[in-house]
Amino acid sequence: MLDPYSSDVLTLREQVFSLDETHSFSPSLVNVARVGYSRAGYFFTGEPTPGTPAASVPGFLLGKPVGAVVVGGSAASNPQAQVGLAGSNNGSNLDIARNLYTFEDHVTWLRGRHQFTFGAWFQKFQSNETIALSQFGQATFTSLTTFLQGTTSSFLYDPAPTAMNWRSLFGAWYAEDVIRATSKLTLSVGLRGEFSTGWNEAHGRAADYTFPGGVISSTPHVGSSLFTTNNAKFLPQPRIGVAWAPINEKTVIRAGFGMYNDLQDALGYRTDQNAPFNPVYSISALPVSSLPIDPAAAVPTGAKLVAGGVQPDMKTPTLISWSLRVQQQLSPNTSLSVGYVGSHGYHEIVGVDANEPFPIICPAAPCPATYPSTFPGALANAPIPAGTYYIPANTPKANPSLANTWTWFAVGDSNYNALQADVNRRFSHGLSLRGAYTWSKALDDGDSVNATAAANAPGLVSNPFNLRADYGLATYDVRNIGVISAVYKLPFGYGEAYGGNLEGWRRTVASGWAVNSIFTAQSGFPFTPQLSYNPSNNGDTRNPVRPFANPDFTGRVILGKPGQWFDPNAFLAPPSNSGFYGNLGRDTLIGPGLATWDFSVMKDTMIHEGVGLQFRAELFNLLNRVNFNTPNLITFTPSGVSGTAGAVTSTSTTSRQIQFGLKLQW
Repeated sequence: MLDPYSSDVLTLREQVFSLDETHSFSPSLVNVARVGYSRAGYFFTGEPTPGTPAASVPGFLLGKPVGAVVVGGSAASNPQAQVGLAGSNNGSNLDIARNLYTFEDHVTWLRGRHQFTFGAWFQKFQSNETIALSQFGQATFTSLTTFLQGTTSSFLYDPAPTAMNWRSLFGAWYAEDVIRATSKLTLSVGLRGEFSTGWNEAHGRAADYTFPGGVISSTPHVGSSLFTTNNAKFLPQPRIGVAWAPINEKTVIRAGFGMYNDLQDALGYRTDQNAPFNPVYSISALPVSSLPIDPAAAVPTGAKLVAGGVQPDMKTPTLISWSLRVQQQLSPNTSLSVGYVGSHGYHEIVGVDANEPFPIICPAAPCPATYPSTFPGALANAPIPAGTYYIPANTPKANPSLANTWTWFAVGDSNYNALQADVNRRFSHGLSLRGAYTWSKALDDGDSVNATAAANAPGLVSNPFNLRADYGLATYDVRNIGVISAVYKLPFGYGEAYGGNLEGWRRTVASGWAVNSIFTAQSGFPFTPQLSYNPSNNGDTRNPVRPFANPDFTGRVILGKPGQWFDPNAFLAPPSNSGFYGNLGRDTLIGPGLATWDFSVMKDTMIHEGVGLQFRAELFNLLNRVNFNTPNLITFTPSGVSGTAGAVTSTSTTSRQIQFGLKLQW
């Protein structure tokens, strides 16, 4: 459901230049040298829609447009619950200009049964950016009641955003030997080594918090390099591949193994939030009557710095992948491929509040033996399981001088396993069919580095001291995906069954027609019900925790209705300030699936030798099917069940769309 009172303004611009030089020293020795340059410009802001009453709403900060308002939802950018007459996004007035200078040299050498490949790749990286959040301020309210009363649970603002100029050099060398051992067996063995010089600021303004003794520092370390230790100086990546035809060429077995690293080139979203150059302040329980704030004035009493950044000795995210596939030719025109793909990721980035109070692990004192009688339903006076995390009221943060943080730590793990099947069939008279199906499961303990990346789960881990409590279905997990595609060259016109003898303009009109069809069906994405408030006493109002599972609930949790996709009675909400996290797992519910049929008609017309014109008529979502998006995740507010719990407010695909196009080919 679009908010008519706020607009997102997005501007993108790209320029790309590349130059290749291929030199053949001999039929068996070829060198390819490549240089390239690319520049990408990006600007985003959320603002009141011109011509609406929102345009006259005064800003939260003097001289600035009105900021974002969140009611009963996460206070992250693009939160789960918003109201109109305000800006749409905490991440407004952001701009990036990125320059990439790429150099690569690639040598291929054939010798006997061997095909050797050697090469090196370097990329000089520049990112000039202003990605400071809260430039216009963000006011968060726990519930509609507190919103009407005019008291925020927290107010965030950055009084002095500063442009940052990040620099790095990425590089790699690689070597591979493809060995044709026999006519039926081919082996591939390779090694790639990558490196990065880190995340460096051109003017010595790299600010990041450190953790002496496991507690976040009161002031950030400032220097030319963000990292205290660069763990990406050498990243070895072995690769192995096998292709084997055990009987004949109709049956081929392929297997592979590889290790891959994700060189970090997008850390600005976290590193552009730290004092002293981009200070973000949090004010608790700020009355709306205190607004606007003068960003040039002294920081209000009670405001605390919101620390951020990344793990100062962060390691590079790594993925180990393996696969096994069997391809069988069933007939001259039909082939079947069945395979297994698996992977394991580690050192993956997750968002963490690195300044929470140290909890008590029950049954240690002062954790109570039973849940208080104020807990709902069967939880009241029930024994507290051993291993439960508990934070007594008024427990100070690890560093009381700072507010809560949003820090990226490379501590996540993931696992993926999939069965893949693919059938291809070429019929006579220009008809081809292909069917592909994937049955998979993806698990991890956090994959949304910010809330805009995955709207079906919170952006931070629920409990930083118990990361395994977040291990569950990944936000991108889709259990079943099936795609059927067809291409049919219509038998009309020159050389075809119908109208083959036509001449002149009649032949031109009748010839060259084809139709394409793609039908896609898939399961829904998992999602995590949330509270609009945080009862855990960890002091973080930005990232609501999950509720408890209701032990007395029976029946279907998923109702499948747009007005209420899931039954909120399946969950219980702990009272405010009770000191406990809910026990519901992350991503335990499955959202709406998707089915869509796209169809197109094409006609190729030869204008002159080497010059052709293609006409396309494309219909997306041909049947105009409504595909629902993830339902509203906010299940409880402090006053009880949310009136919009589980309600679907948007679609994941558009209505039927028709477009026409002409393409000149030469």
